[in-house]
Amino acid sequence: MSTPQHPSPQAAPAWQGAPGPSYAAPLPGPGYTSPIPIVRTHLGHAVASEWTKIRSVRSTMWTLGVFVLLVVGIGLLAGAIVSSNASEADLAGETALSFGFFGVLLGSMCVITLGVLTTASEYGTGMIRTTMVACPSRSRVLVAKSIVFFAVAFVVTLVSSGFVAMVQVGMLGDARQPTGEEWLKATFGVSFYIALLGLLSLAVGSIIRHSAGAITVMIGVLLAPLVIAIFMFSSSLADLQQALFEYSIPNQLSIFYASSSSLAESGPSGWDPLWIALVLTAAVLGAAFALLEKRDV
Repeated sequence: MSTPQHPSPQAAPAWQGAPGPSYAAPLPGPGYTSPIPIVRTHLGHAVASEWTKIRSVRSTMWTLGVFVLLVVGIGLLAGAIVSSNASEADLAGETALSFGFFGVLLGSMCVITLGVLTTASEYGTGMIRTTMVACPSRSRVLVAKSIVFFAVAFVVTLVSSGFVAMVQVGMLGDARQPTGEEWLKATFGVSFYIALLGLLSLAVGSIIRHSAGAITVMIGVLLAPLVIAIFMFSSSLADLQQALFEYSIPNQLSIFYASSSSLAESGPSGWDPLWIALVLTAAVLGAAFALLEKRDV
């Protein structure tokens, strides 16, 4: 009777854990040089990243496109209506720059919206986590957003308001020729003020972290004081009503144009609105920096 033959044991294949050839890479040592270049990051990299973001999202094109349309369209429309209906006597004490106010006032809501979206939209989509992983320095991220947004808002406003101003001066030949300071206020001053208003919105968006809520707050800041003052009929509230008129954003914005466009006879004048906006924006932006370091993303 034959004895059953058992197969001789064989070495387990490599996929079952048997030892195989080793392909371990050499460990880094004193003579090791990484093929990946090591670059110390700085603010410039964060600015480049934020510039890529702001120019690649659709909200930027839509908001700035509507802004330019409002500033240029309403500004030129106002100039055309005045030039066809107003007499030389009506325009004697007025400058052609005054009629650019209406388009800039309406367009400011577009800049407010974009300022909020620059920060708050990343919290809504969760993109802020990726941003903070790529740049762990939170303050650097907010500084980069502020620089990029302010530059974009200032340049777009300056180009739009400057174009409207030049066309209106040519259209309204009977109006008083503006002085150099009036030109500067109606172009550079207005652009700086609108950019600061957008930067204030950016800070509010960083604090609230909700796009709709922050936009609502900023629209209220823009319009509520003036609307409330209009409906104050009691004589006991006359002082409060006057203060709301004087320090409302529409009135401060009108000061950059001819004095006759101002909504209040007293209050801030000259370049005062710019300093008021600068102090307010710096305070809110400082609060945004403080909260950004304390809160989780």
